[in-house]
Amino acid sequence: MAMEITQVLLAAQSPDTQTRTLAEASLKQFQEQNLPQFLLSLSSELSNDQKPPESRRLAGIILKNSLDAKDSARKEYLTQQWVSVDPSIKFQIKESLLRTLGSSVAEARHTSSQVIAKVASIEISRKEWQDLIGKLLGNVTQTFAPGSLKQATLETLGYVCEEVAPQDIDQDQVNAVLTAVVQGMTSAEPNSDVRLAAIRALYNALDFAQQNFENQVERNFIMKVVCETAVSKESAEIRQAAFECLVAIASIYYDYLEPYMQTLFKLTAEAVRGDEEQVALQAIEFWSTLAEEEMERQDDCVALDELNSPVLHFHFIDKALESLVPMLLETLLKQEEDQDQDDTVWNLSMAGGTCLGLVSKTVGDKVVPLVMPFVERNIAKADWHSREAATFAFGSILEGPSVEKLSPLARSGFEFLLSAMKDQNSHVRDTTAWTLGRVFELVHRPTSGDPIVNEKNLPGIMTVLLESIRDIPNVAEKVCGALYFLAQGYEDAGPSSKALTPYYESIIAALLSTADRTNVSNVRLRASAYETLNEVVRCSYAPETLNTTAQLLQEIIRRVAQTVELQVVSSDDKEKQSDLQALLCGVLQVIIQKLGSSEGKSVIIQAADQMMMVFLRVVACHSSTVHEEAMLAIGALAYVTGADFAKYMPEFYRFLEMGLTNFEEYQVCSISVGVVGDICRALDDKILPYCDGIMTILLKDLSNAMLNRSVKPPIFSCFGDIALALGEKFIKYLPYAAPMMQSASEMCMHLDTTDDDMVEYVNQLRRGIFEAYSGMLQGFKNSDPDIMMPYARHLVQFIEAVFKDNSSDDLVTKAAVAALGDIADALGGGIKVLLADSSFYNELLSECLLSEDYTLKETAEWAHTLIQHALQS
Repeated sequence: MAMEITQVLLAAQSPDTQTRTLAEASLKQFQEQNLPQFLLSLSSELSNDQKPPESRRLAGIILKNSLDAKDSARKEYLTQQWVSVDPSIKFQIKESLLRTLGSSVAEARHTSSQVIAKVASIEISRKEWQDLIGKLLGNVTQTFAPGSLKQATLETLGYVCEEVAPQDIDQDQVNAVLTAVVQGMTSAEPNSDVRLAAIRALYNALDFAQQNFENQVERNFIMKVVCETAVSKESAEIRQAAFECLVAIASIYYDYLEPYMQTLFKLTAEAVRGDEEQVALQAIEFWSTLAEEEMERQDDCVALDELNSPVLHFHFIDKALESLVPMLLETLLKQEEDQDQDDTVWNLSMAGGTCLGLVSKTVGDKVVPLVMPFVERNIAKADWHSREAATFAFGSILEGPSVEKLSPLARSGFEFLLSAMKDQNSHVRDTTAWTLGRVFELVHRPTSGDPIVNEKNLPGIMTVLLESIRDIPNVAEKVCGALYFLAQGYEDAGPSSKALTPYYESIIAALLSTADRTNVSNVRLRASAYETLNEVVRCSYAPETLNTTAQLLQEIIRRVAQTVELQVVSSDDKEKQSDLQALLCGVLQVIIQKLGSSEGKSVIIQAADQMMMVFLRVVACHSSTVHEEAMLAIGALAYVTGADFAKYMPEFYRFLEMGLTNFEEYQVCSISVGVVGDICRALDDKILPYCDGIMTILLKDLSNAMLNRSVKPPIFSCFGDIALALGEKFIKYLPYAAPMMQSASEMCMHLDTTDDDMVEYVNQLRRGIFEAYSGMLQGFKNSDPDIMMPYARHLVQFIEAVFKDNSSDDLVTKAAVAALGDIADALGGGIKVLLADSSFYNELLSECLLSEDYTLKETAEWAHTLIQHALQS
């Protein structure tokens, strides 16, 4: 097989389907029957310069995919596969990969670099392949090494640094790598490809350089070489890579930047004003990164008390403001002719505006007097570039300064902005609509003493928006955004929330018409129209808009029914159908929630049969996107219809079961778990006939290593919902659910809390477990609460452990306190035995009673009262 693999690899790329299928099957068979020889054959193919480029390319791809995967469970499986390969075979493969770095074919060298890094990511943390760094450095330091070998080796070092954790490489090796990399960047290196590879390798190695940056001499040398490289005459690509390094340094090593800032401002300003766009963009990114870093540090200083804060904050943005803002404003005049047609475009104007926005958020009111003269100077000029730049500048600084500072400017600017919506240039109209959206989002405060939107200007605003929504698609999309934020401002605004009622019917008609535009290829416009429709309905004044919303309900039901009848002949048709169904189900969910919580509840109950019929037809389409939205809407409907939802369960249950077992599309699974909770709250013990099936699936899901971990906390919470609904009838499930909860709670105490993502997950898991216990305690409270006594002891220990762990957030604390209160509520005097040897609860409740979080304080007061009553009984 090893002799024939070249032909099989070539055949696997054949345009002939049958030839390709047979070859793919043959490769799969070889892989399954003899993985070590399969990997060795691939590495031999990749390293052999006599083989065709096509077979070598595929060999490299398959080799890389045999070592790594995006899915964590798959990645772990591949890792274990590699670990189990015979060491002598692994040695041959690794030697073959290292030889490939000297290949005359650039693509083979590049692929080998990536594969070496994947192997390193598995082995170095296991203290294997300890001579890799030494061998790579040997390639770079050879006096007469070919430039191509140096380039490939530096690229490999960069990839290895990207894949391996800093703690897995000792400092001597880090020093040697940095020395080799920085040496490769200097002007003494004649080969520009080597210099480019070196600067990119440094970018990946920066995380390893903490000790080197702490050393002033070494830090000065690194910064000197990077700054020199940033003005290299060789190529824009090298200068761009150097600025990418400076961006990373600004983020990782902010604390050491102060001595270099004068030089860095000069470098970035020259690049922004005179270098090629790709370099100038990175120079702007340097300042965007600094602004983001300083915003984060400001928050940390506030949290830690600024006077005693150990967080360094040099206020670089503030100090550079008077020179930085004019530089950024210049970039706004460098628009491209078609940039408003594509929101993904990234040019100097977009980068400058984004950076200006971040600067504004960093320094607040101070930016306003520096920007407004530019706005006033350019807003009425004949050249559209000037008018658009002025509007973009104003829109960019709306987040950061105080509402008090911005309100007079926004109020006085309305007339101009509304007239600019009729500008002859579409760029100006596009940016003006975006700016209006920003004004409504950030400055529109209906409950303030002097709101910027009032009885006088609202009619004019609505006239312009309802006319402009018929503009070209990209402008219409921004108008939808403006309407979205205008409506959102009236949420919970008391009597002021009636302000949009006279326009409610017109807005809905305009948004439905926008969603129906047949001449539009821009799918975002339809999505934006429906999302805005949702917000307008959600924030409307229900008593006065009830009839219109009821009519809208029937219209949306009709539209969903139409989508089911659409002719689907291609995957593109299927995707369009799914997207539209998902949007429409989203609208139905909002209407159900809006009318179900007001006088319109009867409207929902009357239309429930119609809705369930279309929901079931939609869910049967088996598209995950639609499944999610339809399930959320069904959950909302169950909540409103209550016990009457039981009549839908026989038919709906099979789709619910499909969702709960869909662990591959885990979002569907997670939402289906949430729907079980909604149905439990609606049906109470009428859910019992379905609980055997539901509990069996949920317990299997918890044991499934392939299921995304984010689904598991909601499953525990769902146990609580089921227990609360069933009461004493939950007893048959308790011996299976409780050990799962105990096991998960013990696991919580041993997970890595240095990783932010893991901390967030652990907190979600803890909250789910506490909610499960609370549901069970309340469920058994009125029948046989003593059933929970053995489990309550473990729960008290878990609450204490969580209280002593500083990584818990307020939501976890609230759930823990609620669970403590539920123990006292359900077990009464039995809590004396549980708390006899513990005093932590007094400290926990005392802290919570002093909290500024009203709901946490209220929960603590409730729990404290119950515990005191139980202890005294």
